[in-house]
Amino acid sequence: MKPGATLDEGALLAYDREHLWHPYTSMTAPTPVRLVTGAAGCELELADGTRLVDGMSSWWAAIHGYRNPVLDAALAEQAGQFAHVMFGGLTHAPAIRLAERLVEITPEGLDHVFLADSGSVSVEVAIKMVLQHQRGIGRPERTRLLTVQGGYHGDTFGCMSVCDPVGGMHSMFAGVLPQHVFADRPPALDDGVAAWADGVRRLAATHAHELAGIIVEPLLQGAGGMHAYPVACLQVLREIADEHDLVLVFDEIATGFGRTGALFAADAAGVTPDVMCLGKALTGGYLTLAAVLCTGEVARGLSASESGVLMHGPTYMGNPLACAIALASIDLLLAGDWQDRVRHLNQRLTTGLAPLRGHPNVVDVRTIGAVGVVQLDHPVDVVAATDAAVAAGVWLRPFRDLIYTMPPYVISDDELDRLLGGITAAVKAG
Repeated sequence: MKPGATLDEGALLAYDREHLWHPYTSMTAPTPVRLVTGAAGCELELADGTRLVDGMSSWWAAIHGYRNPVLDAALAEQAGQFAHVMFGGLTHAPAIRLAERLVEITPEGLDHVFLADSGSVSVEVAIKMVLQHQRGIGRPERTRLLTVQGGYHGDTFGCMSVCDPVGGMHSMFAGVLPQHVFADRPPALDDGVAAWADGVRRLAATHAHELAGIIVEPLLQGAGGMHAYPVACLQVLREIADEHDLVLVFDEIATGFGRTGALFAADAAGVTPDVMCLGKALTGGYLTLAAVLCTGEVARGLSASESGVLMHGPTYMGNPLACAIALASIDLLLAGDWQDRVRHLNQRLTTGLAPLRGHPNVVDVRTIGAVGVVQLDHPVDVVAATDAAVAAGVWLRPFRDLIYTMPPYVISDDELDRLLGGITAAVKAG
């Protein structure tokens, strides 16, 4: 807050409790929330003056931290011109330049860009691309997708249908969702890839006549359990897609822009998908924006479908403010030492979390890129674990049986030490 400003914290929180829904939270018995009044660097400031190292990058998006002067300037400059204009029949430089940059940095062949307004919407668009492509090339009967157990792709209905159908967050909707084909979750280690691949190949062959595409989160499954798996699995999926003429979709909303150690997880595997979804860190956490890229082959196929056009067009598609910030965020990332930073974070997280392997309630500790995960042998007591982390000066948001972190890439070593201390406190309390 600004010096001298007043804030009735109690009244605001009371109204929040009575009227505001928060993600995955009950309205009748909500869990506590904390009032943020400021954020800078890697810290959040609460109404009582408490400063917390943000171990979540605001759900994996704020890779440059908060109040970054470059991104602030990009926002202000674009706001001084115009904040929004419809994308139907109009265009603008921020969208064009962002598309140019995305085509430039993503795997070769992803030449066409659809600018959506959230990660979930980008997955919906990707699914439409897959289905329209198959219709356009004369295979309208191909309407199902092949995916893997343990996945998470968003909260809208198309997304929910390709999330884990049993252990995921959307099992209560199973009866009203399209029924897709689920292979086993990819193995955590290389020595399990061959057996897994055999199973996926058999499943794909059995359902090939009705399959339109394959969709996965490459290398790291996010909200489905923070499960990492070998690059060889992506190479197997590319081979299966080619064998059965399936459209391969990589949902890189969480993994894109360096989080797993490569700029995109597809790069680590040396695999080019037919469709790629991007979001979260795309704007450095400033505004909601997502992008769907596809190959010319997919674009031509879907354009040959009976509609002749891609059947989607959000009101805020290509928002100029978001596009300008996204372009600035990508330039900022690529101009810096992000690879060294992510490598350093991985080393520190790996070393710093290792002692928790001996904790009696911990079943696994794992890291990949700038991601650290501690898995417990029971569901986390979210309130107790959060309170313990806050008392240690850290913001975390555990879920299921996991206490994890995806910190901003710019976090200092001192802040990282605090973060590791907060994770340890949360594990002991949760």
